[in-house]
Amino acid sequence: CTASVTARGDLKILIGSGGVKKVGKELDTIQLSIFSHRFMSIAEQMGRILQRTSISTNIKERLDFSCALFGPDGGLVSNAPHIPVHLGAMQDTVRHQMRFLGSNLKRGDVILANHPKAGG
Repeated sequence: CTASVTARGDLKILIGSGGVKKVGKELDTIQLSIFSHRFMSIAEQMGRILQRTSISTNIKERLDFSCALFGPDGGLVSNAPHIPVHLGAMQDTVRHQMRFLGSNLKRGDVILANHPKAGG
């Protein structure tokens, strides 16, 4: 990080090499924090939309739901802090649905699960 004063008296701060860094598998702590907050924000926004559009008292007033993002293997990436007790079963539910649907599961599909023996 370097700083200099321009001819006009402005402070110019150069962070890093000034080049664009590609995101790879090796993340530094700043990138990890940025992506963590991005994913958490997505899960929180999912919850806000669900709450605003719901007609169920359990969802609208009691906030009895959970929203989370999962990776391609069904592992938890991030969750919103609604009802965290659901999160223990959510990963297993997602993985069960992935096994159950197999190759029928396509990019962009949305799955609703509420089966008691499948994590719901």
